[in-house]
Amino acid sequence: MNSAASWPEPETVQERVLGIQRKLHKWASDDRERRFSDLHNLVCDPATLLVAWQRVRANRGSRSAGVDGQNAYYVEQVLGVERFLGELREELRSGSFRPAPVKERQIPKRGGKRRRLGIATVRDRVVQAALKLVLEPIFEADFQPCSYGFRPGRRAQDAVAEVRHFAGRSYEWIVEADIEACFDRLDQAALLGGVRERVSDRRVLALVKAFLKAGILAEHGGFEATVTGTPQGGILSPLLANIALAALDEHFARAWEAMGPSEWERRKRRRRGEATYRLVRYADDFVVLVYGRRGQAEALVAEIRAVLAPLGLTLSGEKTRVVHIDEGIAFLGWRIQRHRGRNGRRYVYTYPAKQSLQAVTAKVKAITRAGHNETLGQLLYRLNPVLRGWCSYFRGGVSGRTFSYLRAYTWRRVVCWLHRKHPKANWGWLLRRYLLRWWPTDGETVLFDPGAVQIVYYRYRGAKIATPWEQGRLHRDPAQQLERLQTLIGR
Repeated sequence: MNSAASWPEPETVQERVLGIQRKLHKWASDDRERRFSDLHNLVCDPATLLVAWQRVRANRGSRSAGVDGQNAYYVEQVLGVERFLGELREELRSGSFRPAPVKERQIPKRGGKRRRLGIATVRDRVVQAALKLVLEPIFEADFQPCSYGFRPGRRAQDAVAEVRHFAGRSYEWIVEADIEACFDRLDQAALLGGVRERVSDRRVLALVKAFLKAGILAEHGGFEATVTGTPQGGILSPLLANIALAALDEHFARAWEAMGPSEWERRKRRRRGEATYRLVRYADDFVVLVYGRRGQAEALVAEIRAVLAPLGLTLSGEKTRVVHIDEGIAFLGWRIQRHRGRNGRRYVYTYPAKQSLQAVTAKVKAITRAGHNETLGQLLYRLNPVLRGWCSYFRGGVSGRTFSYLRAYTWRRVVCWLHRKHPKANWGWLLRRYLLRWWPTDGETVLFDPGAVQIVYYRYRGAKIATPWEQGRLHRDPAQQLERLQTLIGR
């Protein structure tokens, strides 16, 4: 590729970068031993940097500034996008680029704990996005189908559907596991070793290492060196974590293949008293489904610890346990449990977990507790995306009753908000003004109705889910290509 090429038109860069990714993915798929030696020019290519900027700009986090105080709006209005990308490209080509420390932010988690996030500068985010555009098609050729987190074309519903699929076929014992502080404790030497298995370009390896070693500017103002892990919240961090955790995926993939190439072979194994088991992983959350006895499932915990030890990782003691499917597990916000149906047969059901329902009702409560000086339309403008997004995520399970409860809860909260906003109004006035047919409405703005969401059960798509870079998947309308690309390359 001509590294001195001029800046292309924004309308053409999407297809150009997608063509590069298709070639990289095909070469990596055709030769599993190939190491790529000339990737730096692709990272510095104007089309790659422009698509990376578009991705960073489209993300809601572009409004947040890093340690340099600059956000995407500042780049557009003060520096100019072409000048900003031109200077960044020259730094990359000359080797003078150095990432800045990330700005620390602590966000609360369940149980009173806090998660550490790192906010990188805009320029660092663009370079990370460019690296991801180039590296992701290569490593996707090697990733196992049991991994679903932060991968193009895959989603959390696929992981839940696979758990339900195998649990409904007598994989009744489940190792419910969680890696403790995965992004913070990941061994950087092991991570870079995983990258080197496919990449031999020293300049790209140096960039990845520089981001790992950039450090953190803590909330109290002090600088902390990053000797382990990759800052959670970075664009490149999920891909790097998947590269490292591929060792766990490959361990269980080899075990699955050793159990037999067919279900008949695995049945013979079970008749001998041996267990069969399968891993389902989403980022650092995973479960192992076991067709066998409880003791055989418990033995896998020690095996998992041994696989994770070279990566510098350990299992969380309080979140790792062996349970039966009749007890149920919480996985990715879902409750997965086997119950007896009306016909007397037992089925595995997936429905929103209690904690997930509590989280969305807490958001509804927080939104409707304040803002009495705004109009009902403004309140609904803030409330509707929360309800719509939550229901869209859980519409693939047995969620009808939960949606009905959320509908009643939200209606009550909004009506109470109206009473506080208009303390002297009676029911007749509220009905005529805001509650047309008893449903909160302000002009053309209507409260989203969770009870009206159609339940469409999410089906298990099997082990093979096509990547966006495979041939024959790009012949569609250009507008659809742009929308699809923004989703699939990691938005």
